[in-house]
Amino acid sequence: MAMVEVDGAFGALVRAHRQRLGLTQEELATKAGLSVRSIVKLEGGRIGVPRPPTVRLLAQVFGLTGADAEDFRRCAAGVAAEPPAGGRVGSGRVPAQLPPDVSAFTGREAQLAALDALAFAAADQPTAVFVAVVTGPAGVGKTALAVRWAHHVRDRFPGGQLYVNLRGYDPARPMAAGDALTRFLTALGVAAEDVPVDEDDRAARFRTEVADRPLLLLLDNASSAEQVRPLLPGTASCTVLVTSRDTLPGLVAVDGARRVEVDLLTAGDAEVLLRRLIGARARSAPDAVATLAEQCARLPLALRVAAELIAARPEVTLEDLVDELQDQRRRLAVLAAGEDPRASVPAVLSWSVRHLPQPVARAFGLLGLHPGPDFDAHAAASLTGAGLAETRDALALLVRAHLAHRTGPGRYGMHDLLRAYAGAHAEQPGEARRRMFDFYRATAASAVATLFPRAQMPAAASPVLPQGDRGAVSPVLPSGDPDAVSPVRLVGDRDAVSPVRLVGDRDAAHAWLEAERAALLAIVAEAATSGHPAHTVDLAAILARYLVDGPPADAVTVHGLAADAALGDGAREAAARDALGLALLRQGRPATATAQFDRAEALFADLGDLAGQARATLGQGLAEGQRHRLEAAAARFERSLHLFEQAGDRTGEARALNNLGLVEERLGRYSPAEAHQQRALVLYEQLGILLGVAAALTDLGIVEHRLGRAEQAAAHHRQALELFLDGRDRLGESWARNGLGEAAMAFGDPSTALTHHAAALAAATIAAARDQEARAHLGLGDAHEAMHDLSSARAHHEEAVALFTELGMPEADGLRTRLTRAPEEGPR
Repeated sequence: MAMVEVDGAFGALVRAHRQRLGLTQEELATKAGLSVRSIVKLEGGRIGVPRPPTVRLLAQVFGLTGADAEDFRRCAAGVAAEPPAGGRVGSGRVPAQLPPDVSAFTGREAQLAALDALAFAAADQPTAVFVAVVTGPAGVGKTALAVRWAHHVRDRFPGGQLYVNLRGYDPARPMAAGDALTRFLTALGVAAEDVPVDEDDRAARFRTEVADRPLLLLLDNASSAEQVRPLLPGTASCTVLVTSRDTLPGLVAVDGARRVEVDLLTAGDAEVLLRRLIGARARSAPDAVATLAEQCARLPLALRVAAELIAARPEVTLEDLVDELQDQRRRLAVLAAGEDPRASVPAVLSWSVRHLPQPVARAFGLLGLHPGPDFDAHAAASLTGAGLAETRDALALLVRAHLAHRTGPGRYGMHDLLRAYAGAHAEQPGEARRRMFDFYRATAASAVATLFPRAQMPAAASPVLPQGDRGAVSPVLPSGDPDAVSPVRLVGDRDAVSPVRLVGDRDAAHAWLEAERAALLAIVAEAATSGHPAHTVDLAAILARYLVDGPPADAVTVHGLAADAALGDGAREAAARDALGLALLRQGRPATATAQFDRAEALFADLGDLAGQARATLGQGLAEGQRHRLEAAAARFERSLHLFEQAGDRTGEARALNNLGLVEERLGRYSPAEAHQQRALVLYEQLGILLGVAAALTDLGIVEHRLGRAEQAAAHHRQALELFLDGRDRLGESWARNGLGEAAMAFGDPSTALTHHAAALAAATIAAARDQEARAHLGLGDAHEAMHDLSSARAHHEEAVALFTELGMPEADGLRTRLTRAPEEGPR
């Protein structure tokens, strides 16, 4: 990268790296252990020379090493590495994601030779991708073998090595292929905003990125051929190594994969492994080593656990351990029977657990019931029913005994085999799960209510409506129950039943929700499948507003589970289907969403719930708008307004008026649009719903811009921006900033317009608001064009055309016509 001395260059570099990883400023602050204020100041260039520890922490989070890390440090010292256009930092870096080789790797010469032979034979098929499936029982060392071979051949793949743990047999949800593709694309230098939404499109983009690139992929812990297929490259330059407990016959039959079986270690190799792990004490007791190897069924995981027990307890001899295992008659019978090798792991683990204090052993079993990837001490205490201090002590002992591991500051996890063993031995699992569900429901309600106060909750999602002739896109605010999330009384740390984490401020609430996001999704699914439908429905309603700021697929999953769980309960099912419809609109699926709104409307009608009917009708209007059926959308919003008025729901009235005003503006009927927005603004102000006030202000500003009242429009956008920023509404922020950029252009100030539209683009990217991204690119192109930077103007206009086309918005045609007439500035 070219080295330049530029004020603010380090802040720009930090921002580019953050956007490359798809992190918000809050997420980066959490990962780096810094304050959000520090990140904001750094990116804004308000910190002259950052402290070396800060630079080091950021470099670690960004995964910078070698020359990249040195460039980063030099930039912090005042000699800046200019960030590449579009935030594509590190796009030329070769990924090297292989996990470290396993210590004391032993045996497997036949399997390593088989992989070599298969790879050599595949070289005779220049058009086919070589795929090898390493298959065998749990704990047999499939991953260790795959990683060892991958390191052995990595020099053959100068294009890099990619690795992902697909968690196919994890009690939590396996990793979706789409998520794995996102990780791979990011590692290959694709900017977060360029990663396609649709899984098939992601797979196609991935195949494009790796085409003819000598690349090694290690897909660990796959559960099915369907999970693997989207991750397969399309050219023979790549080699794919898959590990799975399943033999994956479909991948072999259809995709030409070659299978390598991994079985138990030979007796000689098992004894060698024990001697390497234990050391001198093993060499002095060869008979005990031989017996111990057989008692562990020569399963590598069991052998390593046994060796660790010996190493961690110097007062225990190998003979003591052998004697202890002999006393476990039932387990020893299973262990020696030659059945499923996974059954040998509990035999070894039982010896370890038996030496724990009884309360800690009980906690170990109960922690196996947690369905998420990790948990904190509060969640652990909810499972055990013990006090927080006692739970933290138990976790510390479990970490020491290698029956749990730390996943981050204050967070813990368990290997899937440990978790399965623990859960099978949990005492009173039904009561423990209920306590866990209660904990997450109460804490999530408190966190969401803290992060999104009642006065800041007008709505939930942002479906796209078509814009007019200039690009003033302002998505319609959908319906939602502002009272669905209410503060929950928090209990103290001493409570032995449900120790709820205290959420003291909005930063803490946001941090908790972000840390627990994956766990919360897993909890909703677990509640749905374990006979707790009320927890499923409640958690879905509580999380609705929070899920708006994440992937739409998460919201669709959660509200879909809630709708199924609420079957037979008309009111709850109707509310869940209404929320599901909104989530589907965020995915750009108006037809499917309409079916949900229709069902919700029918249920609300059966209940005589006029306000519910109004909300479902408003959703139908949103779906019509996303299909660009504006007159139909206006009719739905008119009916919704009438129903809200009949129900006496003033918040709903404001929402319907806001949406109706937007449709009228799209149709070019500016006078009624302005009247509707003015009425919505008055209602929101009377109700004290600040984000509703902000939405009405910025949408009123759009109408005023159409009417040529740029000063009034700018004033309203500025007021709206303050409220959106205070409410942490990234989507609303993008609306207001785009509006300010358009006002600046109307004032003849393209330089200021550039600033506003660039900030709008950043906010829209975080909010995954593709329509606002398109609007920002359009504004940036217009501003560059006014400043006679035709090359930059064309680049942004082309981005806008691509986005408008993707969204099916008519603005694409008009802008495309402009591009065909615009002169180009030099070769591009």
